Amino acid sequence: MNTITLTQAVFSPTGGTQRVADAIVPAMQVNKIDLCTEVEPLPLLTPLMAVLPVYGGRLPAVAVERLRKISGQGQPAVAVVVYGNRAYEDALLELKDVLTDCGFVVVAAAAFIAEHSIVRSIAAGRPNAEDVAAAADFGKAVAAKIAAGDKSPVTVPGNYPYKDLPQMPVVPLTLESCRGCGRCARLCPVGAIPAHAPHTTDASKCILCMRCVAVCFRRSRLLPAQVLDVFTQRLNAVAAEPKQPEVFV
Repeated sequence: MNTITLTQAVFSPTGGTQRVADAIVPAMQVNKIDLCTEVEPLPLLTPLMAVLPVYGGRLPAVAVERLRKISGQGQPAVAVVVYGNRAYEDALLELKDVLTDCGFVVVAAAAFIAEHSIVRSIAAGRPNAEDVAAAADFGKAVAAKIAAGDKSPVTVPGNYPYKDLPQMPVVPLTLESCRGCGRCARLCPVGAIPAHAPHTTDASKCILCMRCVAVCFRRSRLLPAQVLDVFTQRLNAVAAEPKQPEVFV
């Protein structure tokens, strides 16, 4: 089988979604688009694989906004969501609908699990070896379907109307150990951290993606302890049992 060339658009603030994305495509030639940065309008002449995280059963709005700048012109697409072991709810259906609206034909889809970006003990270590193997198998099936010219669309779970987008009740705090290097401001996907005041966060923009916490070399950013305790208790009650990947080809 000839090597498949596709474009992969990924939104991965803390790296878990990117690890899943990388595990799917080892046998493919990949052009990458980072949805954590601004995207210029782009008509594609290759298949597209969109890999997005799930926030509260939906897709992050900023990732959808940037993804909508990519037009498919009838190209096949693959929809992949990555969630922190609770549930992906309407996110996969939403992603399929967005890609369809952009002119793609969604020929495959999947939901994979990665370590929760807020409560790191939930799904810790995932994607694990079994997840990576399942992702590679999914990638092979996708490549075979695209190579065969099979554009039969897939059906995925989800509900209309989609559930409401969750409201973020808090933003990360900055400790006194912060030295104002500005790394968090430069890397924030939504520009919620001012470059001139990186110890602050604009709550109206923050989507609680946790990138600022993940990229801080001094570990000077974190959620308030009481808030993290509440998240931990809620997730331990509903996300303790390990979920398994689901694929649709």
